[in-house]
Amino acid sequence: MRTRVGVIFGGRSGEHEISVRSAAAVIEYIDKDKYEPVPVAITHDGAWLSPKASIVRLPEKIRDVFSTEALEGEFALIGDTSYNGLTSLRPESESVGIDVVFPVLHGTFGEDGTIQGLLEMAGLPYVGCGVLASSCGMDKVVMKSLFQKAGLPQCKYAWLLRRDFEADPEAVIGRIVSEIGFPAFVKPANLGSSVGVSRAKVPEELQAAIELASRYDRKVIVEEALKMREIECGVLGNDYPEASRPGEYVIRDKSKAFLDYTEKYAGTGNNEFVVPAPVSAELETKIRDMSLTAFKAIDGSGLARVDFFLRTDNGMLLINEINTMPGLTDASGYPKMWAGSGVSFTEVIDQLISLAIERHADRSRNLTSLQST
Repeated sequence: MRTRVGVIFGGRSGEHEISVRSAAAVIEYIDKDKYEPVPVAITHDGAWLSPKASIVRLPEKIRDVFSTEALEGEFALIGDTSYNGLTSLRPESESVGIDVVFPVLHGTFGEDGTIQGLLEMAGLPYVGCGVLASSCGMDKVVMKSLFQKAGLPQCKYAWLLRRDFEADPEAVIGRIVSEIGFPAFVKPANLGSSVGVSRAKVPEELQAAIELASRYDRKVIVEEALKMREIECGVLGNDYPEASRPGEYVIRDKSKAFLDYTEKYAGTGNNEFVVPAPVSAELETKIRDMSLTAFKAIDGSGLARVDFFLRTDNGMLLINEINTMPGLTDASGYPKMWAGSGVSFTEVIDQLISLAIERHADRSRNLTSLQST
């Protein structure tokens, strides 16, 4: 009997569309002799859809993977271990048993520990980092504090709250200019895929950039803009993780050197992801070692992608951030880095599911009540 994998995608996030594309790739490349994928879409408004209604949210080429008898009705995931999977909200519909969950959700309400907490309550094995690692990896301010504690070098950064900016924008901008200067990158603290990110060279652009980032998050982070190359590295594993060969986005049009959402995912042809990244063997080893240090710093499990800045003025390697559910689309770096390391995407998915089951079994060993010895 095949293992039934609930592939959850979409969600209440600015990265909703990337999640749909990532889920489609997982469903396309999963070993269908071993696994039965069950699609579970979450709408922009947070509504959970039945497997049948979820199928039509996926690209057309993926839809014929599923049975024509896919269940319809109203379903939800309930934080109750009595229910093993999706629970029907209608008496006439059957519940859907699920063996393991693959939450292919990026950004808020998916990559930030929220759905991980629900899955823990439900007692279901799931792919990826746990509650703590997911929430720490999502909040760039908390993440950078942990990296600093782990001794990982970083660029200069400052952060602010939306309320403080709205109350006194001049004071906030003055502080940021004093601490960071120009040029600078402005980002929502809890989002990825370059959503809400912009570059500022003067105070007026900084104000506009903060206003944009504040639309996505109550917390905004500002980083110094460096002359650098962007290097990435994939991590796979639980307590004893491994790092892939690093990759790098090579930019053809240097006037568009900032990889925003469009440049990353719209197929503009302006960039190419190269694996392995053209760096020395010594530097590659350092990148892989620092990736594992970052993964362990947040207590990661399953998978992550670690992003670096390699300064072109002095050669210094700086850690930028960690992504606990990286993009898994055909344009994403994570599958490409493992392919360049000799591990196919189908094998990566297989390992991720095995790691999810392994971690769930390990957590199940923990006592949840006092017992006499």
